[in-house]
Amino acid sequence: MKDIRIAAAITPCPAGEIKENIDRMSRWVDQARCEGAALICFPELNITGYTTQPDIRRVARPISGDIQNRLVDMARAAKTVILAGMAEVGSDDCIYATHLVITPEGEIQRYRKVHLAPPEQVELTPGDQVPIFEAAGIKFGIQLCYDAHFPELSTRMALSGAEVIFIPHASPRVTPEEKYASWMRHLPARAYDNSVYIVACNPCGGNGLGLSFAGLGVAIGPSGNVIERYLEGQEGMLLADLKAADMAAVRTHRMRYFLPNRRPEIYRLEN
Repeated sequence: MKDIRIAAAITPCPAGEIKENIDRMSRWVDQARCEGAALICFPELNITGYTTQPDIRRVARPISGDIQNRLVDMARAAKTVILAGMAEVGSDDCIYATHLVITPEGEIQRYRKVHLAPPEQVELTPGDQVPIFEAAGIKFGIQLCYDAHFPELSTRMALSGAEVIFIPHASPRVTPEEKYASWMRHLPARAYDNSVYIVACNPCGGNGLGLSFAGLGVAIGPSGNVIERYLEGQEGMLLADLKAADMAAVRTHRMRYFLPNRRPEIYRLEN
């Protein structure tokens, strides 16, 4: 990987206010560029807003038209990679929790949430692909909120070449400090076990439909140590410098890089 400065935006994401949410994105993309970030990650479903109610069918959109054009124009103008989420209406008419990767070259790729939380399973369809993206000199995977509770997914991404895993959340209720304590139970393990950087962010404020979110973000190094955190509970941005030397220090250490010594044949359950 190359050294990279990344940004993670902690923003309000009201459900259905798509134009306003994209306008807000534009301001933070410009701010990230001014701070020297080559990539900015936004919270889960930040474009359409997050809800587990039937309202999600009203706010969901295909990846096309004005949304697509504005995102591409934004990334090109700022020369910044943008990671942004939406409730996506697929070509099969199913609704997915999708996170997009938009590059300055105008390319759009996507990750569809694989593990849906129980309240999401009524309205959403799970994805079945685990892509690895390459942009701004790094290889990375994306997980969405509930995904992070399944260790195999992070290991799969690391084995496929991921150096960074971005984990945008839309996790409601509690305070930033309480949510941070919850994250510290599992996110450092995802970084440490797989020798990857982890970057997570959560929205702030209400979604306009009864949910409120604790605004926070965190960046964790490949040794499982927190390198940056944002616990303000309000709109803002986390900045973190992810360094190739720190990654190499772990992955060239025979006692600290665990993946090469896995024995997957032992882990298989017998029928």
